[in-house]
Amino acid sequence: MNTPQRLGTALLGLAAFSAHAQTTLPGLWEVTQKMGGNAEIDKAMADLQKELAAMPPAQRKQMEAMMGGQGMGMPGAAAGGGTVLKTCISKDMAERSQMPMQQGDCTSTVLEKTRTSMKMKFACTSPPSSGEGQFTFLSDKAYTMKMTINAVAQGKPQTTTLEGSGKWLGADCGAIKPMGAPKN
Repeated sequence: MNTPQRLGTALLGLAAFSAHAQTTLPGLWEVTQKMGGNAEIDKAMADLQKELAAMPPAQRKQMEAMMGGQGMGMPGAAAGGGTVLKTCISKDMAERSQMPMQQGDCTSTVLEKTRTSMKMKFACTSPPSSGEGQFTFLSDKAYTMKMTINAVAQGKPQTTTLEGSGKWLGADCGAIKPMGAPKN
């Protein structure tokens, strides 16, 4: 996996873990996200979508099943070309207002928090990146978010945006297990 794809995968997890609402419900969440603002990542995502479209049906079905088992949808499958993933928040994580982190070694700091929004900054060592985000909480079952991510890929500084939303699907996570919580 090349650097922009690795960065993109980690950023998807970062957005999933960063949204800690005042009262987040435990259970299964669906997070929809779309990256943009960076020509190299946009090209990598477009190339990935072309590769997926060119796969033989049996191979594509196998990949969809593998990704689905991990709570992820196919890249570009969401409306507007975004990605959908499902993540589980345990009761303990909800009580601490923490969301799971999918990938990467990241820390986050809340800059400002109100009943309906939160501004935060983060820094990750794997892959190296940093940035800021704002979450708007529509309820304890839904939020929207916008993030700006700064990273270096192939020796060049890159800035990427990530927009998305999360919605609570239910109390039962099924086969999807909670992932590790971020460091604060």
